[in-house]
Amino acid sequence: MNSESYAATRYFLEQVTVKRPYVTLELAILAVLNAKKSTKQSDGRMRHWASVTDPRDSTVRTLRVVTLADGKTIHNAFFDRDYIDE
Repeated sequence: MNSESYAATRYFLEQVTVKRPYVTLELAILAVLNAKKSTKQSDGRMRHWASVTDPRDSTVRTLRVVTLADGKTIHNAFFDRDYIDE
């Protein structure tokens, strides 16, 4: 899969990127492409976790990205402080 086949929901573009401007669409796509774990939610959406470099301080953190059921439409993304690497 390449990053050109990805999209974002209106919620991601108008809410998430405003509230968390350091979480860009490009960073979220990179996380999905390099996910170390992915699971399906009960509503059909997908959760993806990946280690990424936080652009605010260059620390490697775990980013959780939620996509729609297609796995290619980014809906939400945030740094997951509670993620435990299995």
